[in-house]
Amino acid sequence: MPAVIGADLRVPVRGGGLVPYANLDYAASAPCLEPVYAAVTAALPAYSSVHRGAGYASRLTTARYERARETVRAFAGARPDDAVVFTRNTTDAMNLLARCLPEGTTVVVFDTEHHASLLPWPRAVRLTPPAFPGEAVRMADEALAGIDGPALLVVTAASNVTGELWPVAALAHIAHRHGARIAVDAAQFAPHRPLDITALDLDYAAFSGHKLYAPFGTGALIGRPDWLAQAEPYLRGGGAVRSVAETVEWSDDPEARHEAGTPNVLGAIALAAACEALGATGWTPLIREEERLLARLRAGLAAIDGVHELCLWEPDHPRVGIVSFVVAGRPAREVAEELATGHGIGVRDGRFCAHPFVRHLIAARLPGAAAAGGCGDGSIGAVRASIGIGTTDEHIDRLLAALREIARG
Repeated sequence: MPAVIGADLRVPVRGGGLVPYANLDYAASAPCLEPVYAAVTAALPAYSSVHRGAGYASRLTTARYERARETVRAFAGARPDDAVVFTRNTTDAMNLLARCLPEGTTVVVFDTEHHASLLPWPRAVRLTPPAFPGEAVRMADEALAGIDGPALLVVTAASNVTGELWPVAALAHIAHRHGARIAVDAAQFAPHRPLDITALDLDYAAFSGHKLYAPFGTGALIGRPDWLAQAEPYLRGGGAVRSVAETVEWSDDPEARHEAGTPNVLGAIALAAACEALGATGWTPLIREEERLLARLRAGLAAIDGVHELCLWEPDHPRVGIVSFVVAGRPAREVAEELATGHGIGVRDGRFCAHPFVRHLIAARLPGAAAAGGCGDGSIGAVRASIGIGTTDEHIDRLLAALREIARG
């Protein structure tokens, strides 16, 4: 397993002293892998501008930047002609795609989505949370059948709230049967499972470097080039143009067209280094260790009276290392703060940029626990623990022991 930067971090706790930090907040931002840090450090001495410089450093940096694009393409299992546009993150990627939709496109999206996939679309049909995976396919089928004109189905590959895996291959099949396209939010999927755009027959996929152990401000939108090449540039400026005179000729290259200005070269190098590190490790040991730790966490939570895990589907449905829960009678923020200040544990609390979904889960799945949650503004929320490379048995056991103490009051 590659090591993460900060694995030896010690944090202050109430009463004085320092304890090893138990980072269980990977779904928000994952720590930096040591190979990623090494790649960025190696690139810095020759860092320069890209694409238009004649100097050695500029040519070397350009080569590294474009090589990073090809590494990300291979990591995602993209088709040879797919565009790989570097963005800031998944939110940026989805907003870019929203700007590139053909006129009159209707977007079909579930209320279970992260706001990055729920909010950017100018014309959307929102679907209620499905009771089981097959119902998700049926609901998408019915919604797409009623659309006249271009359509796009948007769905997550792995929920950022529950970790549950969505049936993206079946949904892609349904979308294409109706002549629609599908865009997948892979932000929580890509760090945990191999992404294969070609095998899944996806039209677009987006993910973020900061969730993929490369927290240097770069993500990617990957997919079919035609919509991107025909749309107005996402940003207007240098690099996106072929010529500027009385009129402007924009680049026909969809990657250059939507990467105006000096790009985040180091972010792209970092993202590629993370992709290479995960590929070199291999997915089998990563998945095996994650599933072992996740089983330990979920079994421990289930054994604590007053702690309720949030799930959309059956408890044994496949998922990545993300668990959200409420503690009866305790606001989510209060629980998270106690874990941090009393035990040196980092988790997330609130509604995780998925407000409709969290409200649905608490109200529909755990109506008796509705009084348990609480964000800073008094609204309903939950606690989320998420794991990744660097998570240990001790981190899980410390969380469970702390929650037993909190639940007892």
